[in-house]
Amino acid sequence: MKKLFAAIMALAMVLALAACGGSEKVTLKILDTEYAIEDYAICIAKENTDLLEKVNAALAELTADGTAQKIVDKYISGTAHDLTFQANAEGKEELVMATNAYFPPYEYYENDTIVGIDAEMAAAIADKLDMKLVIVDTEFGSIIGGVQTGKYDMGMAGMTVTEERLQSINFSTTYATGVQVVIVPEGSEIATVDDLLNPEKNYKVGVQQDTTGDIYMSSSYEDGGVGEDNVVRYKTGNEAVQALLTGKVSAVVIDQEPAKAYVATNNG
Repeated sequence: MKKLFAAIMALAMVLALAACGGSEKVTLKILDTEYAIEDYAICIAKENTDLLEKVNAALAELTADGTAQKIVDKYISGTAHDLTFQANAEGKEELVMATNAYFPPYEYYENDTIVGIDAEMAAAIADKLDMKLVIVDTEFGSIIGGVQTGKYDMGMAGMTVTEERLQSINFSTTYATGVQVVIVPEGSEIATVDDLLNPEKNYKVGVQQDTTGDIYMSSSYEDGGVGEDNVVRYKTGNEAVQALLTGKVSAVVIDQEPAKAYVATNNG
C-alpha cells in the first residue's frame, strides 16, 4: 500500500516545503474519535431511471459474487486479488463516469491512469452493462451538475448520499461506507472532536469544497459544525492538507481512508 499512497504527488511538494530552510517537519495524526459515518453511492440523473436500474442490478451481482468486497479489500487492506475488467471493451458504447481523482484509495492517479475503489468498481459495472468505461477527472463540485445535464452518465467520487443531494439527483444502492475524521498536527490542543467544535476557540478547518466534510463543518456549532466563517475550502484534499502543514488551518475534516493516505505519506 505504500506504493499506492506514494502516488499522492501533491504532498511531495509539501514535504519539500517543510524541509526548506531547515524548518522542523510537521507530523500529522488522525483523532481517535470519529466525526461522522456515511454511505457512498453512485449519482445518476433523475430522468435516467433505466441506467439507475441497470447499475443497481450490476451492484447487486457484484456484491453477491464477492467481487465488490474484493475490490475494496484490494485498495484498503492491500489484499491481492486477480481482478481483470474491461479486457474486451473497445468499440462498445461508452459509460462516462465523472470523478475527482485526488481521494485515495477511492480514486487517484497511478502514473497517468486513474485507479482506486471507485474506478475499479465502475469498470466492473461497465462490464456487467457490456459498455466501455470512460473516466473524466473534474472538480468535485461540478460532478452533480454535469450528471444532471447529461455531460456524464454517472458520478463516483466517494460521494455521500444526503437529503440535499437527493433533491437534484438519484443515487444507486450503497457500495461502501465512509467515516469522516479529523486530521491535526501532533501536539495540537485539539484532542477530540468536541475540542474542535468548541465555539470559544473558533478553529479554522480545512475541507475539500462541496464534500460532506464541507457540508458538516459549515453548519453551526449547535448542529455539529464550526460555522461558515471558520471553514476554509480547497479544490482537493491535498490542498487542504498542505494548508494544515503550513499552519493556515488548525484541522482538516475528510474521509478516513484518504486521511490515512495523507498522514502516511507525510509521516513516512
